[in-house]
Amino acid sequence: MVLAENLVLVFLAGLVTALATGIGAVPFFFVEEFGDRWNVVLWGVASGIMVAASLFGLVDEGLANSAEGFPTLVVAGALAGVALVEIADWVLDRVDFSNNSESNVDDSDNVDRPLEAKAFAEGDLKTLTLILGILTVHSFPEGVAIGVSFADLGLEGGVAVAGFTIPVLAVFMTIAISIHNVPEGTAIAIPMRAMGMSNWRMVGAAVFSSLPQPIGAVIAFVFVTWAREFLPFGFGFAAGAMIYLVLTEFIPEAIKTGDDLPYSGAVELGLGVVSGVLLMAPLLYI
Repeated sequence: MVLAENLVLVFLAGLVTALATGIGAVPFFFVEEFGDRWNVVLWGVASGIMVAASLFGLVDEGLANSAEGFPTLVVAGALAGVALVEIADWVLDRVDFSNNSESNVDDSDNVDRPLEAKAFAEGDLKTLTLILGILTVHSFPEGVAIGVSFADLGLEGGVAVAGFTIPVLAVFMTIAISIHNVPEGTAIAIPMRAMGMSNWRMVGAAVFSSLPQPIGAVIAFVFVTWAREFLPFGFGFAAGAMIYLVLTEFIPEAIKTGDDLPYSGAVELGLGVVSGVLLMAPLLYI
């Protein structure tokens, strides 16, 4: 019974982060579009949050739970996380969705549209199912980060919430990933706005892109609960995957977005990264 309650709690934490992605589309209820400068700043904030949460939270916890000597499991986990991201990108680059539906959307413009945006525009269930499979791999590290951060659920030293003693790290990771998901939701909503889609459909597409996170959170929590000796591996896996995502996707996306800004948006990106790190500074005191 206790395990079931814990699983529900971890799932809800992951669901909160997924729903937070939809917040990224909410500003389009009030404005037509965001300027490149603000988009670069948002990508920078997301990057700073993920790096700080990974280093000061996940890596630190992984080292603390490792045996004396070289942290083999933490390093192995980090490498596995990097490998998962690479595999997800490899699959995404090679899956052909062109024959899965007939497009009803005008392609006369040159807007760069995420696959999930096009699938939502076309209402293609088969394509959405395929995309969800790929997103399950791609969003999995964020879910894993939430799941492993709940490893000490119920132990002393946590935060009392609704009858649960939640680890402080779990609270920070849930908040960090929720904040980080907001600009991801905005990035998905931008091309959908250009396609003339409804506001609520943009919110739905943004949330859809993060649905694998609560699933990953539950799987990771069960794994580290039943095999606590592999807890350092779990922390390393989540940290390695998220830092690698920042370096290979978030930063390049920010640079691409700021291409027309002075210094290619380096100032805005730097300010965003520093803001994100400072926002997560309390992790230093866990």
